[in-house]
Amino acid sequence: MDNNNLINQLLMLGVGTTSIVAEKLKEASEEWVKNGTINPDQAKDMMDDLVDQLKTEQGSFDEHLQRQLRNLLMDWGVPRQSEMDELRGRLDRLERQVRDLENKLWR
Repeated sequence: MDNNNLINQLLMLGVGTTSIVAEKLKEASEEWVKNGTINPDQAKDMMDDLVDQLKTEQGSFDEHLQRQLRNLLMDWGVPRQSEMDELRGRLDRLERQVRDLENKLWR
């Protein structure tokens, strides 16, 4: 499994969990309105506050997850994209130098 796929699956898991929690909270608030425990305006305000909080926490979770995954990949020795780009550039320069040397030898 490639790393991008794993990261996407973990992020989607977090989004899915947030969606389930929001749905359950909505069901609970609708039940409270139905039972007369709270009025519809209170339910709406409560849901808006909770959803905003979940979104904020989801963002924090995503950042934390990305940081942890970067650390894990570093521990495994997986190079960053910038390191790969640098190595490709060095390899290109070395190949060019070898070609130049070969051309000088054959003149």
